[in-house]
Amino acid sequence: MELRTVGQYARELRPMLGKEVFEPARSRALWFPLHVAIIATTTWALATGRLPAWAWPFASLLIGCSLAGIVFLGHETLHGAVVKGKTTIHVFGWFLLLPFTLSPRLWMAWHNRVHHNHTGKENVDPDMYPTLHEYNTQPAARLMAHLGIGREKLIGYLSLVFGFTGQSTQMLFTAKKRGMVNAKMYRRVWVETVLGWAFWATVAVLVGPLAFVFVYLIPLVVANIIVMAFIMTNHNLSPLTDVNDPLVNSLSVTLPRPMEWVTLNFGFHTEHHLFPTVSTRHGAAVRAAIKSKYAERYQSLPLFTAIGMLHRTARVYADKVTMIDPPSGKTWPTLLPRQKAACLEQDAAGRDPGIGASVAAGLAGIGAAAAAAVGLDGERDAGRGDGSLASGVRG
Repeated sequence: MELRTVGQYARELRPMLGKEVFEPARSRALWFPLHVAIIATTTWALATGRLPAWAWPFASLLIGCSLAGIVFLGHETLHGAVVKGKTTIHVFGWFLLLPFTLSPRLWMAWHNRVHHNHTGKENVDPDMYPTLHEYNTQPAARLMAHLGIGREKLIGYLSLVFGFTGQSTQMLFTAKKRGMVNAKMYRRVWVETVLGWAFWATVAVLVGPLAFVFVYLIPLVVANIIVMAFIMTNHNLSPLTDVNDPLVNSLSVTLPRPMEWVTLNFGFHTEHHLFPTVSTRHGAAVRAAIKSKYAERYQSLPLFTAIGMLHRTARVYADKVTMIDPPSGKTWPTLLPRQKAACLEQDAAGRDPGIGASVAAGLAGIGAAAAAAVGLDGERDAGRGDGSLASGVRG
């Protein structure tokens, strides 16, 4: 399968999109005061005893959802899709990443520059799981694989519960060593981070230690779960690629419409990687343009279907298109675009026949085809749920 660059796709698709698609979605900023009002009101009610004790866990859940919503807005803002002006983006971004006390400078270096420019690239993309070589030679890689969701192990769900906090902390301490930031910027990263810690320490003093558990620590776990559910499904079922091809190394995920609305359409992730500065408000328009040109390459699954696939497979790359569980030796092919013939067959039959592992074999140049593929159901409409994964386990 020929891999194409982001630029190649963008040159073909951009003329198909209206001018308004590329304008900042300024009204998105109104989500911030809404979420702040929810968090502040709930925190006040909890800290002053106006909420009975039995309601505190529900208050934590509500605050956690708003913290995640603020971070989704932060992601879009720091890509320049909501407001313009470097200073405005940076200052607003600091408040929007405050739930995770994540420096906007660090995020833009790690996410905008490295992840987006080198998506799926072995040893470069910080959001990808380790290769078998890394697993065999690096204790940290083995720990990462062990704690990653997969292999039908419950311990893997720790990567959802603490994943984004853990990776943010890892990036904070390793960004300079990795060459993501220079010494001057690294000092500023620490200043922004310490200011965030000071903010939450002040909240802890004001509300008291027990209330702080329910107004921040438990909500932080909720926010981690929501954010990581998207992050892991967006790339961790996909292959490693030497060429940054978003239609191969990225996956869009879908939810019921109301949930997509409150998560700011974050699931339109392939679309986002093609046009990072475009608000995901226009994700459906970008998706339609992609499918008009590359229907056989576009990949999308319902979010919980994708999470189920993560649960059943492993998080170590035996090669670019094969995941392996090193202790057992079992392997699974990664998610890959369908062959064009299969796509045409689906269009005629009205179903998704799945992808045989022969596609994986063709891309990687590896030997025999894997076990037969299975179809994926549960899609809400004919334009969604276009990813395929061979179901057989090789051992």
